[in-house]
Amino acid sequence: MNVLLTGSGGYIGTVTASALMSQGFDVTGVDTGYYASGWLYHGVIQAPRWIVKDIRQITVEDLAGYDAVVHMAELSNDPLGQLNPEVTYIINHQGSVALAKKARQAGVSRFVYMSSCSVYGVGSDDFKTEESETNPQTAYAKSKVMVERDVSQMANDEFSPTFLRNATAFGASPRMRFDVVLNNLSGLAWTTGEIRMTSDGTPWRPLVHILDISQAIGSVLKAPREIVHNQIFNTGDSQQNYRVREIAEIVAETFPGCELSFGASDKDNRSYRVSFEKINTQLPGFKCRYDAAKGAEQLREVFEGIGMTREIFGAPPYTRLKMLQLLINTGQVDNQLFWRDLP
Repeated sequence: MNVLLTGSGGYIGTVTASALMSQGFDVTGVDTGYYASGWLYHGVIQAPRWIVKDIRQITVEDLAGYDAVVHMAELSNDPLGQLNPEVTYIINHQGSVALAKKARQAGVSRFVYMSSCSVYGVGSDDFKTEESETNPQTAYAKSKVMVERDVSQMANDEFSPTFLRNATAFGASPRMRFDVVLNNLSGLAWTTGEIRMTSDGTPWRPLVHILDISQAIGSVLKAPREIVHNQIFNTGDSQQNYRVREIAEIVAETFPGCELSFGASDKDNRSYRVSFEKINTQLPGFKCRYDAAKGAEQLREVFEGIGMTREIFGAPPYTRLKMLQLLINTGQVDNQLFWRDLP
């Protein structure tokens, strides 16, 4: 199967491309390269052929000949989305829907979209299923809901979309991110020896390792069409719903000598628990292999192996908002986040 993977140079895409190739998929990557200056360690077996292109500039001709598009190239978290909500909607909503339309026009039969459990936003302690009402709180999450709505309406006998609502990602990647909760807490534990939570840590967060996300993508691509056609799958494991304070405690235990403290409740009211029964019972071959403890141990081993410093931990390429602000402030990208031609 010929697969076009957008966002192939990102945090998840870097490991997903290698994982799909190891499963026998013929993968071509597309990435605009915002975070290309960051490479934490050598950690992938193989890399795909590469097209450097913004998803807004991909053409029908670019998509010809592919059996599937796996789409993860968007502005990638809530704080980044709030930097410029208008551009977030242009890239994440309009750009993704336009890509799906072009893929259908080009004859691509499978379209796998990376959505997010953040679409559930604020909820009670009840577990959210794929049928639960969405309650997105940010431009990032609202865009996800709109893409699901619009692309699902495009499904027909020739075009089969699938939507993976990923839990909050964690785990080591050469194109690392330290702006997601477990990775951030692990970096703090290693570089400072302490985790000082500004909140009480009571909100719920479901977690999923990036290699388990990669496995889910491969399982969708291999699955019979009737199982995944126009379906939403929460991606993760129901046992991996944690309160943020529990994640902090797991990380503190993994990094010897780390001191842990908590603050008061803060303004971030996002809290949700998610059921992952559907993907674990209906998607053949899928089962999460990592939990938070294994993820923290993996990160500690990587930090030890590279001798990670505070300077590396705080470097712009490993925090999405920092890196884009740097590119904007230095004039490398314009206010619509297109690259400028420099002398």
